[in-house]
Amino acid sequence: MPAPMVDVREAAERHRSGQAVLLDVREPSELAFARVEGALHVPMREVPRRLAEIPRERPVLVLCHHGGRSQVVADWLLAKGYVAQNVAGGIDAWADEVDPSLSHY
Repeated sequence: MPAPMVDVREAAERHRSGQAVLLDVREPSELAFARVEGALHVPMREVPRRLAEIPRERPVLVLCHHGGRSQVVADWLLAKGYVAQNVAGGIDAWADEVDPSLSHY
């Protein structure tokens, strides 16, 4: 079963309030263009070996550029027993709907 999606506005609110962990799975080079303050950054390929860094006590909202990589990671985390959701539209939608100061790339 695929991990559910969460829209960027709800994800932003849950991240800001501390209700959820925002996990950014983009590559380090992508962070130079746009990053969300306070997000946990673990590139997709490093998630399995860095799993212990991802808190289990709060839901994990997974973010990438457009939502493809984050869906894969959210599905994987869900299978590992995490409460995980994919942030629909990724950082691209975040820049459009939450923080227009972020760059598009």
